Amino acid sequence: MKSIIASGILLSLATPSFAGPYVNIENNAGSTGVEFDKSVLEKHVGYEGSLGESSSYYVQGGSAFVMPEGAALSTELSGKAGVQTNFTERLSGYAEVSAMTSGGIDMGEPISTNVKTGVKYTF
Repeated sequence: MKSIIASGILLSLATPSFAGPYVNIENNAGSTGVEFDKSVLEKHVGYEGSLGESSSYYVQGGSAFVMPEGAALSTELSGKAGVQTNFTERLSGYAEVSAMTSGGIDMGEPISTNVKTGVKYTF
């Protein structure tokens, strides 16, 4: 559970029109060159809301089904959390932190983490 809570920050660049719970299903597939490596299907429950008039956040977590090429499927825990803020009408910034177990739900192995930050300028 700690990995879900601490897992990640994902930022949406548009302020949500309402605060509240949601469900998110996302698939990420990867390759090295032209060789397929694996696919990860995440099924998350989350909550999003605003932080004042110009910022928003969300936190989500749940199961992740890792499907490597030529290997057995494994079930992990994953999560994300994010924040976004509008600096001006045209300039916004965001940050995302995500995490996933790597040894199954028993959490016997280290947790994989990723951080993403950025700015967006709209013309």
